[in-house]
Amino acid sequence: MVKKKKIQKTNAMRIVEQHKIAYKEYEFEWSEDHLSAESVAQKIGIEDGKIFKTLVTVGNKTGPVVAVIPGDKELDLKKLASASGNKKVDMLHLKDLEETTGYIRGGCSPIGMKKLFPTYIAEEANKFDSIIISAGKRGMQIELPPVSILKITKGEIVDLTM
Repeated sequence: MVKKKKIQKTNAMRIVEQHKIAYKEYEFEWSEDHLSAESVAQKIGIEDGKIFKTLVTVGNKTGPVVAVIPGDKELDLKKLASASGNKKVDMLHLKDLEETTGYIRGGCSPIGMKKLFPTYIAEEANKFDSIIISAGKRGMQIELPPVSILKITKGEIVDLTM
């Protein structure tokens, strides 16, 4: 009998479980050079568009704003600014990511950040019953319905990509 390695739960996974939401986890080898959604998709054998990346921005009125977009798309900062009630949003400096969210590059999840920031999920999520997001740790992803992510983050689905 082969003993399955026990996956160490992340804060994001524990929060999903507290909401009694079923999810699927993916664990894979990662490296600094391969943190893109495309490389993650190849490693876990999933189509690119189903993997969503979490980007953290700063709005001139609201402060941090979280965008969850398909890994193969680019964030339109003007659309995010408009959706979030800001005149302008800029990407959060990488050096400020961990202090602001509690997460590091390549392991940033919209679920379980230090604070509940305004969260917007790209409308492409509506094409899928479930999407894959970071579980809050490099080399770990979770798959769950977009509506579940919205419920946990109090987010909304909007047009965010170019």
